Amino acid sequence: MDAVVNANGLRKAYKNTVALDSASFRIPAGRIVGLIGPNGAGKTTALKAMLGLIPFDGSLSVLGKDPRTERDELMRDVCFIADVAVLPRWIRVREAIEFVAGVHPRFDRARCERFLAGTKLSPQMRVRELSKGMIVQLHLALVMAIDARLLVLDEPTLGLDILYRKQFYQRLLEDYFDEQKTILITTHQVEEVEHILTDVMFIRDGRIVLDSGMEEVSERFTEVLVAEGQATAARELKPVDERALPFGKTVMLFDGVPRERLTPLGEARTPGLADLFVATMKGTYE
Repeated sequence: MDAVVNANGLRKAYKNTVALDSASFRIPAGRIVGLIGPNGAGKTTALKAMLGLIPFDGSLSVLGKDPRTERDELMRDVCFIADVAVLPRWIRVREAIEFVAGVHPRFDRARCERFLAGTKLSPQMRVRELSKGMIVQLHLALVMAIDARLLVLDEPTLGLDILYRKQFYQRLLEDYFDEQKTILITTHQVEEVEHILTDVMFIRDGRIVLDSGMEEVSERFTEVLVAEGQATAARELKPVDERALPFGKTVMLFDGVPRERLTPLGEARTPGLADLFVATMKGTYE
């Protein structure tokens, strides 16, 4: 299947700050991709480039189109959602539906209303009258009623507590995603998206430093709780990172070392994405 996004050598500078520094990546169709990085790493700038919102240098194709010259046509197949707090507090539920129906050609009003029928939301309610959970339900209804080939979510659950963040992603996975759609999520909250991702990209200082399928990540990286007396032998295999635990224990992270070479050194396991993220970003667990 063709790639949804092909980027090669993307560069974007703001005065003295380089937001994207020769970033290159490819997003296949039918995947759920996490673009993960710390604040200021270039996540939002990369999205803005893909959505045709900023000029940039380099080569970029989204759904076979150049965002710089074919943005109007491109946005017919793209849905962009920022955090749920963007809904105006004065707007009514029915007005939110009417607005999205008016601006997106692939919005299915009937599907949106079917989803809302299973909630306590009514058309006359204003956003300011809704609980956080009800706002999540409204947001989900609006998103899932758009039949877009590419759904872009930029920190979509910012400000929500863990219960509503989990609800958002679970419903998105169960009620929206299929093999015809691709979802790109930017976030710095790694743990909340790890379970739904098929692919992950780490971005640091405007560069993509890890671009991999989740299955490949689990095969490539191994974390070892080093047994007593095995630290020297473990370091000879060149761990990419290590951290100290209480009682003199040490955990080391290895990249590309066969697990059969590591198991004699201690308890070996696949690292969590959050631990891998910290090691990649900072060079150390903290």
